[in-house]
This record gives sequence, structure tokens and C-alpha cells, in this order.
Amino acid sequence: MGLKKEEEQQYTYKYEACWSDSNNTLLCLNTGDWRTSRPVINEEICNGCGICMIFCPPQCITKKDDTFIIDLEFCKGCGICAKECPKKAINIIPEGDYADDCKI
Repeated sequence: MGLKKEEEQQYTYKYEACWSDSNNTLLCLNTGDWRTSRPVINEEICNGCGICMIFCPPQCITKKDDTFIIDLEFCKGCGICAKECPKKAINIIPEGDYADDCKI
């Protein structure tokens, strides 16, 4: 098992966990695939300071126009963004509360 670095921007890297199965087939998961909770930004409370983006360990939070976007494929649900937010505009929600994301 190892981590594969995927370059996204000049100083931003995201990782996949990769390993080989018994048939030597390379299997990879985005690091967000084992998340048990996810951050949700309340845009009405958010003041746009960007502290969440600065403190996010895997750099999953980006800003587009006036909105912060969380890349859930790589987010680990650690909650650091919510703890660092001075306005408490980020809530950590259990994954089970997101039935609308199910892929059938």
C-alpha cells in the first residue's frame, strides 16, 4: 500500500491510496473514500476570510468567485476547517445524513 501524488496546482497536491491485489492489479482510492463525516459551509455565516482553506491539511478547500468549494473526493473529514473557522460557519455532518449522494 502506498500513496500516489497527483499534482493539481503549483503547490497543491492530493493523494490516492494505492496497492496491488493478488492479481497484481493496481487498486486506488481517493483519500476521501473512507471519510465518515463531511464539512458543510454555511454561506450565510461565512465571511470569506479563507482560514479554512489555509488550515485544510490535504488542501481540499478552494475559492471560486465568492464561494468556497470542498473537494469531497480528497477531504478526510478531519474537522480542522470547522475548528479553525472564526465565524463557526463550517459544520461537520455524519456521512449517513447525505442519502441524496447515493449512486445507484
